Amino acid sequence: MKKIYFLLFTLLVASFSFGQDLIVNGTFESWDDANNPTGWTKAENVDQESSETHGGDYSVKHTADGTKDLSQTISGITPGNTYTLSMWYKVESGDGTDARIWSKWSTDGTVDHDTDADVLQGVGETGYFDNNGNVWTEYSVVLTAPAGVNEFYFEVRSYGSAVVYWDDFSFVQQVVTTPSISILSPSNNSSFAPGTTSVDVEFSTVNLSGSESITVTVNGTPNVNATSPFTVPTADGETYEVTVDLIDGGTTIDSDMITFSVGSLNQVANITELRAGTLGETFELTGEAIITYIVTEGTRNQKYIQDGGAGILIDDSAGLLSTPFNNGDGITGLKGQLTEFAGTLQFVPSQNVASASSTGNTVTPIVVSVSDLLNNGEDYESRLITINSATFADAGTFADNTNYNVSNGGETTICRVAFGDEDLIGTAIPTTAVSITGLGGQFNDDYQIFPRYTTDIAAPLSVTDFNANTFSLYPNPTNTGSVSISSTNSEAISVQVFDILGKQVKNQTLTNNTLNVANLKSGVYIVKITQNNASTTKKLVIK
Repeated sequence: MKKIYFLLFTLLVASFSFGQDLIVNGTFESWDDANNPTGWTKAENVDQESSETHGGDYSVKHTADGTKDLSQTISGITPGNTYTLSMWYKVESGDGTDARIWSKWSTDGTVDHDTDADVLQGVGETGYFDNNGNVWTEYSVVLTAPAGVNEFYFEVRSYGSAVVYWDDFSFVQQVVTTPSISILSPSNNSSFAPGTTSVDVEFSTVNLSGSESITVTVNGTPNVNATSPFTVPTADGETYEVTVDLIDGGTTIDSDMITFSVGSLNQVANITELRAGTLGETFELTGEAIITYIVTEGTRNQKYIQDGGAGILIDDSAGLLSTPFNNGDGITGLKGQLTEFAGTLQFVPSQNVASASSTGNTVTPIVVSVSDLLNNGEDYESRLITINSATFADAGTFADNTNYNVSNGGETTICRVAFGDEDLIGTAIPTTAVSITGLGGQFNDDYQIFPRYTTDIAAPLSVTDFNANTFSLYPNPTNTGSVSISSTNSEAISVQVFDILGKQVKNQTLTNNTLNVANLKSGVYIVKITQNNASTTKKLVIK
């Protein structure tokens, strides 16, 4: 049985008249010197036929073994308009012959029928028909152009050794004479990013007499005498059903409806919670974070921020965080998406923050060993850290975008010079042990430190031992109102306590190794302990 496959498109039942035929040489009366019908995008394995025609002097005959194609791209399509595609065909008897039609609405006519064209299927409950007794038969289908298109591509194809005749193709716009209304945007079931505060609903009308009015109903609330675009105020996590009604004399004569939604925003109190979030989701950082470094090189508008527990890199290639900020400024209410690049967690803003929530903050670098960085790199990523008594394996001068091996305590990590517009570039690489202050970084499996300025490479700190055994702090966590701090000698201990926002909340010298924390609220704090010019920092949890 010979079969032709078609897909019936939406049929618009209304009052129509018919406009100009948009197909070029649909009657096949014009042929070029290569014996191909003129105006057709592709004519493969076709012959000019004069003895079997539906009308006129010629038709197209699909011949030969294998695949036979005949296609045309039709320009001048108007979204929302309705068109009638019609053609006549005649299928001769043969074994295993198939013929079918592909089609695709497009914007540039570049359609590959094997990958992205739709198969038109139709006629009859089975969707197939046979050779109809080897007589000329008409196929016709009504198509409505979707939004955003300006071309229509279609292709008829035959297979095997069958012979199929084609003639009198037409593609005619139906001119609607009844008033109608349709929503152009957003498309149905659209989803908008969290933080979207409004959505414009655009709609169009045709064939109005002038007496009609439009009512837009949003989630059951009507808005009469509406015009396009109609702005719908939105909130995170909500769904909106919008109906536009075309009304004349109190009667709805046409309507269209869509549904759209706005995604939910995950709120986190601090960067530790943010870093524990799911990649790709959108968050609001409700707590304050302090800017430790603004990258002025390049176009990604990157900023390193941290609080008392963690840090993260802001990657803002779109420049949405447009308010001028300075190092040491506090930012509260950041909104954006959690992403990752080469192992480094990043926060991509979705909207601006109007102003700094505080200014002039000072963040004390966390003193770590190379071993600490290698084994606990996630704890220090995008935070200010200092590696003390580190030696460089290389000599010469510092160059931009260059990795240098640095070592202490028998371990080696990477010191990367990444900020090419700072004064570190071109200065001499130290040949003796130094302290290196910078931002904890990661590239794939390698944890690194990124110094910023010449002053970040300095003489070793007066610290004899940065191991955790130098000082101990207990109980931790505590709910007793105090903690004990012990060291390897009996000298006085100086203690500074910083809250999760990086603000100092205590600064005192201990004589009895006991720190009173009864006046501190429950939460996470950073304790900097100094004795005889030896310092370390520890995390303290108060319950």
